[in-house]
Amino acid sequence: MHGVNFDVLERRDPSHYGGLTLAELEAAVGGFASDAGLVAGFFQTNSEAAFVERLRDVAASADALVINPGAWTHYSWAIHDALELARVPAVEVHLSDVAAREPWRRVSVVGDLCVATFSGHGVEGYRMAMERLAAELSGVAEGN
Repeated sequence: MHGVNFDVLERRDPSHYGGLTLAELEAAVGGFASDAGLVAGFFQTNSEAAFVERLRDVAASADALVINPGAWTHYSWAIHDALELARVPAVEVHLSDVAAREPWRRVSVVGDLCVATFSGHGVEGYRMAMERLAAELSGVAEGN
């Protein structure tokens, strides 16, 4: 699930976001999922309400979740609460290294609900997320 401004990803600062289009990112993520034995579905919206609605219902269509809410990561308690309701393993991913950016980007209101967070690895962070979710779902993740 991708949040706000991912539909114009190619227009965002390539030093942070890699210069990919959303379609290119989704193609890469789909390949990473396949490599990990998973099947990926995709959702992107610029509407926080639509993001919350999809999260609340995600368990009906998915066993796990990769989430990048974009800027909502840093302040949307509504998304936090909807993710808690989802009750599926989730991994938080950020293309850029949010810890090395503006102070407000260093806060994640969803990270405490995720089994892992990958930030600053570019598109490879999504490969790492898929591998982590595959391990989580097979019961071989750390602590299972």
